Amino acid sequence: MLLLEDPDREIRETADETLNKIPTGVLETFLARSDVPVDLREFFGDRGIFPAEIPPIEVDEDAALIDVSPEDADEDADRMSGTQELAAMNFPQRLRAAMKGTREQRAILIRDPNKMICASVLSSPKVSVPEVESFARMQNVSEDVLRIIGHNRAWLKSYGVVLALTKNPKCPLAMSMQLMTRLTTKDLAKLSVDRNVPEALRISSRRRSWRISRGRTRTGTRD
Repeated sequence: MLLLEDPDREIRETADETLNKIPTGVLETFLARSDVPVDLREFFGDRGIFPAEIPPIEVDEDAALIDVSPEDADEDADRMSGTQELAAMNFPQRLRAAMKGTREQRAILIRDPNKMICASVLSSPKVSVPEVESFARMQNVSEDVLRIIGHNRAWLKSYGVVLALTKNPKCPLAMSMQLMTRLTTKDLAKLSVDRNVPEALRISSRRRSWRISRGRTRTGTRD
């Protein structure tokens, strides 16, 4: 759904084609689940697809809505591991591995040059907060990966994720500046002298740290 707004035309068309392949009945049942976000229901509602009126059946949460793997594939993506195996995969196989593969595979695929693969890693039901934190620390991932992480409210509840994004020099400056306000005084002080981050971020963190320290001093004087 997010990739429909990607600046790359090929990615937009591939995303739309993939969405259109999902059977309407499967979507209606999926949308009836209580854990489906409202914006997702509204998105498909605009496409004329609404939640089923009957209670949704029990489904495997790890199962994909459509199977993009070759019909003659004998091994599940969970059994694949290592850079060599991934390098030998075609696009549909890598996409499946991104969604249903192992933690090792996700750590490799999050750096894939194809944006759809990276987005699939982050949308995988298997991805954990500690994994997301490790992704946020990576300096060899695309800015798009960091943007997706930085716009996920659930992941930003983790201080580790917030700190990792703020300290990552590849994180968009506007996002780093916003997240910087959530750091502790100790981490602000470290950030203010970190030569790996943009100078504007160092200066802002130094000023914020100074204001916090000054505020505490004044409070102590009144007390």
